[in-house]
Amino acid sequence: MVAQLVKKQTNLYDTDYNLWVLDTVKKLENRDFNSVDWNNLIEEVLDLSKRDKRKLQSLLIKLFEHLLKLKYWYSEYDYNKGHWEGEILNFRQQINIELEDSPSLKPYLLEKLNDCYDKGRAIAAKRSQLPISTFPEEPMAPLEQILDENWLP
Repeated sequence: MVAQLVKKQTNLYDTDYNLWVLDTVKKLENRDFNSVDWNNLIEEVLDLSKRDKRKLQSLLIKLFEHLLKLKYWYSEYDYNKGHWEGEILNFRQQINIELEDSPSLKPYLLEKLNDCYDKGRAIAAKRSQLPISTFPEEPMAPLEQILDENWLP
């Protein structure tokens, strides 16, 4: 009986994720804990943190890319300055919103700072077609300054 219940829950998780979510919520609301698909629920809850981390990394990479283009892509500066500054503000606001919701992710962002910078630097070099050596090997400022909506390099 228990094996059939676990198989049914796993099948629903594998065949109709949205329906599995709705079914799981209903079971939790009804306090029907014995029929909850705990293995997949635990996996999903852990994945929420992973998604937030990936989102923050992606936003920080994009932020570095645009900060570097703004500072070093001289031939496109006059034409793209407004766009780049708008993107910089957008990425900062999104990062800051995420950090307001989950302040415990800030140490993770600090830990990934150099990696995100390296990726943003590579993207800026590729998009600008400038040699990667055009851009400094180290981030241009500490994280607090990078996220400051009033700071530009």
